[in-house]
Amino acid sequence: MASTLLSARDLRFLIYEWLDAEALTRRPLYADHSRETLDGALELAERVATDHFAPHNKTNDANEPRFDGERVHVIPEVKKALEVYAETGLALAGMPESVGGAQMPHLITSACGAYFQAANLGTSAYTSLTAGNARLLLAHGSPEQVRTWVPPMIEGRFTGTMCLSEPQAGSSLADITTRAEDAGDGTYRLFGNKMWISGGDHELTENIVHLVLAKIPGGPPGVKGISLFIVPKYLVDADGSVGERNDVVPAGLNHKMGYRGTVNALLNFGEGRHTPGGSPGAVGYLVGEPHQGLAQMFHMMDGARIGVGAGAMAVGYTGYLKSLAYARERLQGRPLGGKDPERPQVPIIEHTDVRRMLLAQKSYVEGALALVLYCARLVDELASTEDERERRRARLLLDVLTPVAKSWPSQWCLEANSLAIQIHGGYGYTREYDVEQHYRDNRLNAIHEGTHGIQALDLLGRKAVQEGGARLTLLVETAGATVERARALGGAEAEYADLLDASLRRMGEVAALAWAGGDPAVALANATPYLEAVGHVVVAWMWLEQLVTAHGEEDADGETFYTGKRAAAAYFFRHELPRTGPQFDLVASCDRTVLDVPADAL
Repeated sequence: MASTLLSARDLRFLIYEWLDAEALTRRPLYADHSRETLDGALELAERVATDHFAPHNKTNDANEPRFDGERVHVIPEVKKALEVYAETGLALAGMPESVGGAQMPHLITSACGAYFQAANLGTSAYTSLTAGNARLLLAHGSPEQVRTWVPPMIEGRFTGTMCLSEPQAGSSLADITTRAEDAGDGTYRLFGNKMWISGGDHELTENIVHLVLAKIPGGPPGVKGISLFIVPKYLVDADGSVGERNDVVPAGLNHKMGYRGTVNALLNFGEGRHTPGGSPGAVGYLVGEPHQGLAQMFHMMDGARIGVGAGAMAVGYTGYLKSLAYARERLQGRPLGGKDPERPQVPIIEHTDVRRMLLAQKSYVEGALALVLYCARLVDELASTEDERERRRARLLLDVLTPVAKSWPSQWCLEANSLAIQIHGGYGYTREYDVEQHYRDNRLNAIHEGTHGIQALDLLGRKAVQEGGARLTLLVETAGATVERARALGGAEAEYADLLDASLRRMGEVAALAWAGGDPAVALANATPYLEAVGHVVVAWMWLEQLVTAHGEEDADGETFYTGKRAAAAYFFRHELPRTGPQFDLVASCDRTVLDVPADAL
């Protein structure tokens, strides 16, 4: 029976036929792996996600974490699932050998992670946050910090968080007030509050490793004065055992519309509930140099942004597969022109508008999966190539694609979830069917790790113009190479190549026009429509890449895989890519409507 989490056939097409994961195993970094080990990881992830994460997804949603004033309670199924996950070694798969990891390509571990996100977004958040925390410490922590904190996280004994936002600051990190006072013994004492902390408190593991942004008194103002600290829930003794309780405690939990399975907490640091070492304040350990915290945290944030896009894709994908299965089974109505009430009803997939909605979903979720995996392949390129020019190319492409990979799936795979509900009809709006929860869960991804507006400012305000527009230029050139390969094939590929070529040229021209006046307020007034349009262009490129890869391939007996790919690509180019024209026109016009409207007129 086919999985309703993700399509294994689609994953293998993208990973092996398109992105050539086997070529990575011929590089020294990944030389211990082969097609056999990569397939083994994917199969294990699908099995564990299906058997241990998916079964409690609805229970997790209906019985969200609760705080009794002292302890945070989470349903026991979550702890059991995390224990199984740790036992499989999947948390170690992508980690370097230096800390006991399997050093597997990020392309594969990203695909494995998508299974868990599709199965249970709430429970999988603990694993993804912990992996991001560990990777940050591997990149920026001291050898002692790595030895102390990373192995317990990747072994599943500790979990990790990221603590950025504060109640009064939100996404404006320049305005955080949490302070870190030098204790004179190599540690700091932290005082302040952090809000919206996923995985912020629980008893699922022995310890929680918080990565906290705070300011050292006397440092530079704004973001230049932010430092990064390790602040554990429990201090760790010299032998690695968990010791005294640190002064970081939950003040309450946030109760969300969806994504309910993940604890989301307001944390107080240094309020005096505990006095580690007999002194006030939460004990923290400085990561790297003072005042470099924001740059260090972006190591985790950029990965988290792509991870949010991956989660949005995964929840959209499972919603699509479930609505597809429903449409094939649900009998209702009769074909147009065949209204004889004596004739049997037909599955609703026979109705044109249902097929339209399914095709739209397919084009969104499979396009988003391609984008997320392409970004993962760039991470592997960056880590494994010995050519500095190729490393720079991968870094620039990843920079410009990160805001798109975060925001586009968050917007359009949510739309896929909406269409999944529509296909189910009234049933889809009830809790009996999974698609209702998928929509609620996915709605958060447009907010997580920076809203659409923040990603839009990043794209048009920085990535499109930095270094003379080098990132955007490289994106256009790279997609342009796909255009040329597609044109050479003729047929539909050439038709779509022409459409994409025109959109790529427009993408670069419009960025220049937006900034022509030199006024950032005007240039960025319509940054969000620009981000949305660029996202559609990038996903159209992903679809053209898939068509080029599938060229000349025929479906095996009983299979319609390549037929489905070509249909979804046709839908995206004919129904979706044309959306970008009016959006690019709006940005190019430097329209001031949203800039000039008085606040009191709204």
